[in-house]
Amino acid sequence: MKADTHPNYDFITIVMTNGTTYKTRSTMGGEGKSLSLDIDPSVHPAWTGSTNTLLDRGGRVARFKDKFAGFIKK
Repeated sequence: MKADTHPNYDFITIVMTNGTTYKTRSTMGGEGKSLSLDIDPSVHPAWTGSTNTLLDRGGRVARFKDKFAGFIKK
């Protein structure tokens, strides 16, 4: 295996949109860098599973549900 092919895996600080912070390891940046998130995973529907903010524009969601209705069994 070649030497020096892997990126550094350093501790960085994640800053959430509500101001909370936590430390994690990442290949982004370097030791002591910070990453500010624009989308907060604690409230965003993509991570919480909430579908109450989903808008159906032009029947796209309805067409998708009709097309794949029998694909996943409940």
